[in-house]
Amino acid sequence: MNDPPEKLLQLVSLIRLGDLQALARVFALQRPRLLRTVQFRLDRRLAGRIDPEDVLQEAYLAAVDRIGHFSGETAASLYVWLRLIVTQCLADLYRRHHGAQKRDVGREVSLQATNPAQNTSCCIAVELSGKLTSPSQAAIREEQSRRLQELIEEMDEIDREVLALRHFEELTNSETAEVLGIQPKAASIRYIRALRRLKDVMSAAGYSDDLK
Repeated sequence: MNDPPEKLLQLVSLIRLGDLQALARVFALQRPRLLRTVQFRLDRRLAGRIDPEDVLQEAYLAAVDRIGHFSGETAASLYVWLRLIVTQCLADLYRRHHGAQKRDVGREVSLQATNPAQNTSCCIAVELSGKLTSPSQAAIREEQSRRLQELIEEMDEIDREVLALRHFEELTNSETAEVLGIQPKAASIRYIRALRRLKDVMSAAGYSDDLK
């Protein structure tokens, strides 16, 4: 958000009082980052059937309905609240599509019975393996991605989440700490450690360790 801190705090206060115009402004300002969360957490096998923009629209309507539940006092707590609603809407959409898939016995592709909004290891692996795009690379991408996911799953759970939130969803350190319920200093230390570990994991799986 590009508004000065005092303006952000004013918007937070207005939203806490139920101001829908303030909510609409903040949601519009945060839309690019929220969209990034949906794109990162969305199961790629559903990408052709779920439009990330539709997820955000549903999330906005849900935020309007739940505005009375927001009680935060900082810009970070407001973003964390909006992100939570977005991931809940994504999970609900997944469950609906997964239910439809189970009823359609003729489908050739079976969706995994996990919540893509929570399957962090898979999301990170898919994000990184997407860097391989040539035909020859595509031939080995699936195997490398599977190996990378296995190695990422061996990382500490909180370290994985810190990595996903900070590096891939582009949350701030304070937002990440609030999502995970840990101190900002601990989140910062875990992020540095997780980046180092991920570079080792990528090398072991046959990737370059370029994380730009």
